[in-house]
Amino acid sequence: MIVLENTPPAILVLAIGVLFGTGVYLLLERPLTRVLLGFVLIGNGVNLMLLVMGGRSGASPIIGNAPDGVRMSDPLAQAMVLTSIVITLALTAFVLAMAYRSWQLHGHDEVADDVEDRRVARHAALNAPAFEDADDTEPDQTLDEEAADVYDDVDDSDADGHRADGHRADGHKELP
Repeated sequence: MIVLENTPPAILVLAIGVLFGTGVYLLLERPLTRVLLGFVLIGNGVNLMLLVMGGRSGASPIIGNAPDGVRMSDPLAQAMVLTSIVITLALTAFVLAMAYRSWQLHGHDEVADDVEDRRVARHAALNAPAFEDADDTEPDQTLDEEAADVYDDVDDSDADGHRADGHRADGHKELP
């Protein structure tokens, strides 16, 4: 059986899958502390994935430091892991600050339903306006019908619908 040199061990691939799966599951929860743990797990999964992607370990990635015949480690994977750690730390600090502020204001860190979003979705399903328009001249007209009759600010036609370029306001060419 031929195994490639860069084939990662199955346990590492399984660990990456478990970290990502558990992280996504926690991201879909309501409390911000669970969302925070989900971000941390996904960040650790990314770090492990980047290290596995870098291939087998070797000598330090400094030219001239490795003995002859010994492969150097891939420095790109290590730099990507450092970048991923910084991004995960920043995201963790942000979500932690949001959870703390939510705890101060409401006594819990659970994300509430957006009542306004539900109201707009309900009105959109009914094709009803989500607000009262003060200058609406035809209240029984839907937004789609009103959009078809919108005034065009760049229309340079005169009162009879004739434009200077020989076309009518509806876009058709005038007959001589």
